[in-house]
Amino acid sequence: MRRTRTLLPALPLAALLVTTVTQLAPSAAAAETTACATVPVTAPSGAKIESVQAEPKPGYCEITVTLTHPGADDHVKVGVALPQTGWTGRLQAVGGSAYAAGDFGAPLAQAAKDGYAGVTTDAGVLTGLDTSWALTAPGKVNRPLLTNFATRSVHEAALIGKDVTQRFYHRPVTYSYWNGCSTGGRQGYSEAQNYPGDFDGILANAPAVHWTQFAVATLWPQIVMNQEHDFPSACVFTAFRQAAVKACDANDGVRDGIVDRPDECSYDPRSLIGTKVLCDGKEIAVTAKDADVMRKIWAGPTDERGRKLWDGLPKGADFTWLAGTGDSPYATGFPVAVKWVQSFLAKQADFDVSKLSYSQFAQVFRQSVREYDDVIGTADPDLSAFRRTGGKLLTFVGTDDQLIPPGGTLRYRAEVERAMGGSHRVNDFYRLFLAPGVEHCGGGTGATPTNPLGALVDWVEHGKAPATLAAATADGKQTRDLCAYPRVSRYKGYGDPAVASSYRCR
Repeated sequence: MRRTRTLLPALPLAALLVTTVTQLAPSAAAAETTACATVPVTAPSGAKIESVQAEPKPGYCEITVTLTHPGADDHVKVGVALPQTGWTGRLQAVGGSAYAAGDFGAPLAQAAKDGYAGVTTDAGVLTGLDTSWALTAPGKVNRPLLTNFATRSVHEAALIGKDVTQRFYHRPVTYSYWNGCSTGGRQGYSEAQNYPGDFDGILANAPAVHWTQFAVATLWPQIVMNQEHDFPSACVFTAFRQAAVKACDANDGVRDGIVDRPDECSYDPRSLIGTKVLCDGKEIAVTAKDADVMRKIWAGPTDERGRKLWDGLPKGADFTWLAGTGDSPYATGFPVAVKWVQSFLAKQADFDVSKLSYSQFAQVFRQSVREYDDVIGTADPDLSAFRRTGGKLLTFVGTDDQLIPPGGTLRYRAEVERAMGGSHRVNDFYRLFLAPGVEHCGGGTGATPTNPLGALVDWVEHGKAPATLAAATADGKQTRDLCAYPRVSRYKGYGDPAVASSYRCR
């Protein structure tokens, strides 16, 4: 059994900030609950506590710690949600999305409702797609805040979450878990790579690893259309998508409208040239130029000499976000990629990414890796320290992920296997599950894992390494047991194709 060590003896007492304790609820002895009140908080090394506040919420107490890093001029908030009753001894850290480092809303409240002490952070940056924090002046990137967003703040939130929880309940956290998808998935991988002792179990889905490549590569569909001066309508893109699914659907042994392995689908979009597509009541013929645009988008970005830089949009995935045209809100490109190029590479908030030529795109791609890979790349394959601590890493990725194509995660997994002795040894502590037909973090036509965090808890606390993950569609009409990579789920040849028992891992 692996237990999280208490942090208090290792932290300097000089950093302790003691605040006034105000009773906001009946005493624990009288009501069998823990009072919602501030507690002393130890500042992580290199940080200073600015304030500690306690606020009662329905069913839990939320303690917000604000800290700063001398010289950084930042103000980082860490929220800790502490169940008033029923704490299981576990801590769950909640990840973010896009340029938000955490989530103080429903996910944090749900963690507390499920008996975890929940913790999240804003990293001192604004949320969502706002990167106005990125530039301290024209042409100058705010490196301290980028470091917060990339690595530092999640680690400090783990330290503060454990510290606050121990002081609140007067006993240490027994097991600590990370739970995140997308940016949250990348943060989980960062923790395993950089701070392997922070969490016993890390659930990191659809992770934005290889950030410096991915965050530029997802602009590729817009670059192609702009450079080829051809903008296929949504109807034409849909026709290509449907044709690819039809051509490769049966590769897994059953026709269910899903391409299990888009990277193995050899459908050639040129076969659709001349086909008539109905768009808004009018027939449009698919052109050779449309097919060439589609081929390049699926193939992925290349450099000036035609050498592959990164993976493209999966065949069968929704094109809307990356290849939006016309009046689509994404006609200028995937917002995360647009903001990355504008704020961190061009260092101009109003930079027009549509003007990038193929050659300039390749230059920007290389610049991204050169300037920021050591800050936010999150692709170090050496997980030996995480393995030594006894940590477990669990990930699922949708094969139809339309925002962070799964090729990046598959590439990282292959790099880990090369560095750490092959798939069998890696599966001892790191398990990857491909979810056919599933989109970014869930949804789509395929079955999404129903309780991956529960599977991770069983693995960490009871040694039950998951060979499969139970999954279902949103309507519950289809179930599937996803198989631990490199194994895949295949139809047995008999039974209801909508039921998990009709498949086996091989």
